[in-house]
Amino acid sequence: MVIDSQPDLSVVFEAGDGAESVARLSVSGADVLLMDVQMPGVDGISATRQILASAGEVPKILVLTTFDTDEYLFAAIAAGASGFLLKDAQPEDLLGAIRTVYAGDAVIAPRSTRRLLAHVAATGSLPPAEVGAVARPQDVNLIDALTPRETEVLQAIAIGKSNGEIAADFHLSLATVKTHVGRILTKTGSRDRVQVVLFAFRTGLVGLDDLLRLHE
Repeated sequence: MVIDSQPDLSVVFEAGDGAESVARLSVSGADVLLMDVQMPGVDGISATRQILASAGEVPKILVLTTFDTDEYLFAAIAAGASGFLLKDAQPEDLLGAIRTVYAGDAVIAPRSTRRLLAHVAATGSLPPAEVGAVARPQDVNLIDALTPRETEVLQAIAIGKSNGEIAADFHLSLATVKTHVGRILTKTGSRDRVQVVLFAFRTGLVGLDDLLRLHE
């Protein structure tokens, strides 16, 4: 009802569990998929992982859950979801999240990113479920493609700073920061800024010392 009330949005299909969502998606297609976590049979995290591993065009996935737990947050990020939202979110927040992930950004607030970083600071590693936590050979070439300013902005993103905070720190306009973020996403092959955070840790651009200073 909420989605269909918007002139630019429409519900393509509904599914009762993860397996059905995979099957329906192959027939109907969609730009954004709202995925519950706890479902009978195939759960939402498994379905997300299966969908995003498919060949060809895949939708952006926004994970919805009743419980705001680190376990679900980390699992959703590891599975490749573009967003993590609680079911009690206000209708305008849900609609905004759908549009945001469709546009290619992530719907994980800076405070949620900081929870991920706090985990790294406490344990010395990314969540075990995170795929790609180990640096890949091609990452070196991706780092070399970044300009010095883009590297600085990437590091700021990785410690949980918002675009507004980055603009203030580097005395840049918000539009300029958004341009830098867009180029960073492209050059690092990241879907969204959460994947940029993981790239920064994987390559050592941000380390535990940075996190410890942040959380002092």
